[in-house]
Amino acid sequence: MTTAFVAATTTASATATAAEPLPGITPRAETPVLHDDDAGGNADADDPAIWRNTADPARSLVIATAKEGGLRAYDLDARPVQSVAAPPAQGPDDAPGRFNNVDLVRGLKLSSGAADLAVTSDRGHDKLRFYRIDRDRSGGPLTDVTDPAAPRVFSADQDEVNEQRTAYGLATWQDKASGRSYALVSQRERTGVALLELLPASGGKVTYRKVRTLDLPSSFRLPNGTTWSPCAEPGELPQVEGMVVDPANGTLYAGQEDVGIWRMRADLTGTPELVDKVREYGVPGVYDEETEECEAGADPGYGGKRITADVEGLTLVHEEDGDGYLLASSQGDNTFAAYDRELSDRNEYEGGFRVTPAGGALDGSEECDGAAALNESLGSKYPNGLLVVQDGHDAPGDGDRPATNFKFVDLGKVMKTLDD
Repeated sequence: MTTAFVAATTTASATATAAEPLPGITPRAETPVLHDDDAGGNADADDPAIWRNTADPARSLVIATAKEGGLRAYDLDARPVQSVAAPPAQGPDDAPGRFNNVDLVRGLKLSSGAADLAVTSDRGHDKLRFYRIDRDRSGGPLTDVTDPAAPRVFSADQDEVNEQRTAYGLATWQDKASGRSYALVSQRERTGVALLELLPASGGKVTYRKVRTLDLPSSFRLPNGTTWSPCAEPGELPQVEGMVVDPANGTLYAGQEDVGIWRMRADLTGTPELVDKVREYGVPGVYDEETEECEAGADPGYGGKRITADVEGLTLVHEEDGDGYLLASSQGDNTFAAYDRELSDRNEYEGGFRVTPAGGALDGSEECDGAAALNESLGSKYPNGLLVVQDGHDAPGDGDRPATNFKFVDLGKVMKTLDD
């Protein structure tokens, strides 16, 4: 489909001043380290979601993806509760299951009754996977309820799946007007986003159907009259990963990693607007096949002032008065940017922070991929809510082994910092 795009004029990008040092907030806990190697089961922390146990908030869960390592559930002390393996490869030459992003759906009506679900994008198979959440179930709270006949999201056949231009970023949305539930899924190495309606299948299983797709741009007209595309490996386009939907107004925020943050209708109709740009927006680059890196040219000065590529995990903080924040992981400089959630304020930039070490054994967050916030009481440990962020380089680490995990942060500290 053909869609027009406009760049929104916001305080975030139009009137930003020189960056000042951002305040640091320390985490209270961290999950056990994951290692993305054979010995560690190729587990790599990526994206979290927070499930609130309404009957007993202190027994709530953090559900998070570990890529080829599958899915993890943690309690509020950051201790593992359950590990769910990703599905095996279809055949010996096919890609294995790889869980990229996760989000939640409350009270989806299944043939077996209403259920809370964890929904994850399986990049390895180009499908969505569904896990029913039952906190006190013997064997663990997560049960696979994916319909075996669920279709591929973007690929026509297994050969296309193996190219891995597959289901990547993910956000769920429950439309208040219709009562229907959806997932918005982005495509790896492409600019496409698909809207999928979630549907009950027989035997208490869950499937989906594609409603429509939207392609964000891959090239941009600059003020000097030239056309710019983010530098990438040949054949790759600027992909979207971090996404979140504001349920109050059905607004989707999508982070195009080397471009910026888009705002659009969650039903993928209308005209997307670029809320803020990464600092590198407009910078020319040439891909070097030898180093597999981009050689950047001179900065023409068209980028934003708040986020450094990649823009990654997006999450919302809701406040009782209808206000709140859109939080974005600025992966390139290890910071988090906060924007006003209210559309009437045009998502104005409200401040930022870092997640910094609490001590030698509890480090901060670097190169954060995913984030999730919940501004509700979670018992005595987090009475003011919880922010969970991925840490791309856990310290002190284990030699040269890749080490990732998730940090748990008191959301009350974040709110106080942003309100000061």
